[in-house]
Amino acid sequence: MFTGIIEEIGQVKSFDGQKLVVKCSKVLQDVKIGDSIAVNGCCQTVVSFDKNSFTTNVSSETLKITKGFTSFVNLERALTPTSRMGGHIVQGHIDGTAKYLGNSTFQLSDELAKYVVYKGSITVDGVSLTVASVGENCFTVAIIPHTLENTALKYLKTGDFVNIETDILGRYVEKFLSPKNNSITEEFLAENGFV
Repeated sequence: MFTGIIEEIGQVKSFDGQKLVVKCSKVLQDVKIGDSIAVNGCCQTVVSFDKNSFTTNVSSETLKITKGFTSFVNLERALTPTSRMGGHIVQGHIDGTAKYLGNSTFQLSDELAKYVVYKGSITVDGVSLTVASVGENCFTVAIIPHTLENTALKYLKTGDFVNIETDILGRYVEKFLSPKNNSITEEFLAENGFV
């Protein structure tokens, strides 16, 4: 579990399609084999590390659903029970990608667009952001100068792709209210004093 508050920008030392090595410093403090580190919002398991980098094994699912790993990446260690929750609940499970259109605006598929709501939370390359506006298959986020300066978002160019994780709450609501899972009937409401 993560918050989307980026701790540092790391640099990809190497990526051969399976093994990812990231140069960094801050997220290595107290790191252990098996720890989770979000790399551009994608939860990765540390399989080895040294004093200035860590290594993960990237799954085929990760390669299929993400934009891959570029030279600069946003890094965040997993939450601890005493951490402040500064962003929002981020699982590190990427839903898909979006295309950067410039001016803090991103274009995405119909499948992902249905989960983006005005003033809601969204994770862009692991960064917890607030949705400032929603259009047809696009959204704009509010990015303050501090966030821009301290994340790899500052390297985005028009046409680049980013990893997107929508807010988990919307996906749960959709699942619970789907006709297949919805046990709320007129009978249920009557029996429980709602009608």
